[in-house]
Amino acid sequence: MQGFTLLEMLSVIILIGIAAAAVSISVAHGLASARINAAANELAASLRTTRTQAIVKGQQSLFELDTRSELYRGADKRDVKLPKGLELSVTSAASDQSGGEIARIRFFPDGSSTGGRITLRSGQREWHVNVSWLTGAITIFDTAKHS
Repeated sequence: MQGFTLLEMLSVIILIGIAAAAVSISVAHGLASARINAAANELAASLRTTRTQAIVKGQQSLFELDTRSELYRGADKRDVKLPKGLELSVTSAASDQSGGEIARIRFFPDGSSTGGRITLRSGQREWHVNVSWLTGAITIFDTAKHS
């Protein structure tokens, strides 16, 4: 009966360890990407809710972003903190900027808005949440899917 040598057993164990490390790195990267993608979708949903409130109530509704604290507040007036490691930047109308830290996007009863772009960045990846000024439509653009 012939068995395996100690060297062969160690080689197999080392290969299994390398494969496990590669898989765990890939899974961790995928989880981080999914978490940030979910944050972008939640932010877009909050923008849509704020727009809907403006239409339903027939009055202007504000969506506020605090770039220093990395949180936002929609029509429900609830502060939502973005995940750690995510950078937030906003491009919106000059009249909706205050002191460089708080930015606002206003929605009007006809569904239109002041418009803007909210950028969520993690490393080299970026997600743009765009708000159309004319229609108030909210779209998400993942730069990794389009590069």
